Amino acid sequence: MRTPSGNLVGACLMVCSMAAFTLNDACIKALGPTIPLFQILFLRGILSTLLVWSLARAVGPIKWRFPPKDWILVATRTLAEIAAAYFFLSALYHIPLANLTAVMQILPLTVTLGGWLFFDEVVGWRRMSAILIGFFGILLIVRPGSDGFDLYSFYALAAVVFVTIRDLSTRRMSAETPSMTVTLVASVAITLFSGIVGLNDAWVPLDIRQVTLIAAAAVFILGGYLFSVLVMRVGEVSFIAPFRYTGLLWALLLGFLVFGHWPDQLTLLGCVIVVVSGLFVFLRERELSVH
Repeated sequence: MRTPSGNLVGACLMVCSMAAFTLNDACIKALGPTIPLFQILFLRGILSTLLVWSLARAVGPIKWRFPPKDWILVATRTLAEIAAAYFFLSALYHIPLANLTAVMQILPLTVTLGGWLFFDEVVGWRRMSAILIGFFGILLIVRPGSDGFDLYSFYALAAVVFVTIRDLSTRRMSAETPSMTVTLVASVAITLFSGIVGLNDAWVPLDIRQVTLIAAAAVFILGGYLFSVLVMRVGEVSFIAPFRYTGLLWALLLGFLVFGHWPDQLTLLGCVIVVVSGLFVFLRERELSVH
């Protein structure tokens, strides 16, 4: 299906994947800081692990035998996933949804930069310039030194660092390592970690609304993973990848409609700069792959 029609299907799947992940974030944010973070992570983790396991079984047998080097990468990726979940969700409780989502849009640039720094991947001056411009856009969003720059702004940036480590680890894995197995391992690890650490917190009773939001978050997580898996089976990655930025549009819409948040002009300018820089890097990589 790697045809023009396949590209269209892939783009739609990517839009759906970003919508599902953003809806998950909105559900978690709607729960608010009144519920301990690790309680939410544990309860959502149980449901999402069961759903991811069911999805993995539906795709095919779950494979656990792959090269030892990949197990090291899986372990690194899983630790990074745990740290990223903690920092991202802690920031999500206190930062407007669109602002945090905008910060996370720098990921394609940080992954490209990480490939250059650690794996000797070639990054020309054009892409490097786009990366630097993208970081300038992030500075407009978080604005160090302003009244709005606090501990949770650092948490958002820490989430970017750990998600970058996660994605770089994933890129180094061989094709013999199934993506659904990797996802399942991460989901189980986050659930166990949050359950153990959460023993130190005083858990609070949940009402029907809160239980529904946690269950919805787990379903949206599954939907995000499902659509992202399907994306890899259709169309050209270089064509589909830019549609990941629709996650920012979803975050702007949900942030305004659900939470009444709308970014100020400087933040919106930073969003535009980050997105344009990322799109340039995508298009440049596509052009280089063709030649």
